[in-house]
Amino acid sequence: MEQLFTIASLWLGLAVISAVIAYHMRLSIALVEICVGVAAAAAFAYWGKIESLGANQEWLRFLASSGAVLLTFLAGAELEPEVIKSKLKEVTVIGLIGFLAPFLGCTALAYFALGWDARASWLGGVALSTTSMAVVYAVMLETGLNKTEFGKGILGACFINDLGTVIALGLIFSPFTYKSLIFIIAGVAALAGLPYATGLLTRIYANRTAAIRTKWVIFVLFGLGALALWSGSEAVLPAYLAGMVLAGSAARDSFWIRRLRTLTVGLLTPFYFLRAGTLVSLKALILAPYVFLILLLGKVISKIFGLYPFIAFFRRDRKERWYYTLLMSTGLTFGTISALFGLSHEIISMEQYSYLVAAVIASAVIPTFIASLAFLPRHLLPGKPASESLESRENDLGDEG
Repeated sequence: MEQLFTIASLWLGLAVISAVIAYHMRLSIALVEICVGVAAAAAFAYWGKIESLGANQEWLRFLASSGAVLLTFLAGAELEPEVIKSKLKEVTVIGLIGFLAPFLGCTALAYFALGWDARASWLGGVALSTTSMAVVYAVMLETGLNKTEFGKGILGACFINDLGTVIALGLIFSPFTYKSLIFIIAGVAALAGLPYATGLLTRIYANRTAAIRTKWVIFVLFGLGALALWSGSEAVLPAYLAGMVLAGSAARDSFWIRRLRTLTVGLLTPFYFLRAGTLVSLKALILAPYVFLILLLGKVISKIFGLYPFIAFFRRDRKERWYYTLLMSTGLTFGTISALFGLSHEIISMEQYSYLVAAVIASAVIPTFIASLAFLPRHLLPGKPASESLESRENDLGDEG
């Protein structure tokens, strides 16, 4: 038990350091946590104490995964059904292009330029086709763009993009089985009944029993997540769908959403973003940096050249187009999940895994950094001055104490 508290305090200490750096550099806390995770892993490896960091301990992996699940649920809950219906063409077109352009481009790049075999190349294309819902939503929260139609459109396109990634991974490497069928049937049934059951619990117990709605929602998310993992899918997919079906009721109770954000952003997501940084093997990158650069440039360039012309049909402002394009060029959750799937099933080697994960994580940091620094559409920020501090934005996330 002493070791668990020591490791937990170490990681939360890194989270506090990340918050201080993010405040002074005016950067997204998610990006800083990733970079601090990379630095911490490199330092511990240099001292020969990498195991002391505890990044691969089951309890820490569970906290990190829980952070990704709840953050994804919150992202889905932001998508008001009326807004998505009005932007259905936009999110579908941009989401599909955002998936297909890097999927096909990076697959060809890995096969012809890097000499990977066919299965490893397809896996690389899947891993680099993603858009990071976790990073994008975290950035949206900090800027307040999650409350705007512009931000909701980006989140919707992210979902379509990642849905394509999940389907491609399943069709190419995980054949449809009876488990998949059970997951689909059970998932559809659970999601169909979720709004009614949640509403009933809220009406009867919400003001009498402590946080019963939060416990209920987390119970459903973990249950669907377990079923998804059992079937060969991923826990974050049903979490996003659950958020979408509860989006209407969530929008009517912003106080509850803010409290759930406080739990998620204050405790769970630091483990997720910091751990993502610790997955990078600097040794492999130093030995063959060109492989990492080729994969990173392949992902970002294919995203930009594929997306920008189509985004221009929907957004006329130059900053809006570039901000939209660069955020859609990020990757993290499904990218690392796909790479880990390939490593676990011996589709790719440990070196290929390190290159892919490093490229995925770098794509979470660099495009978002450029977007926030040079292309933030300040005219769309919801009723707040452009000079608003990170601290005041953090308070708006729901720090009720």
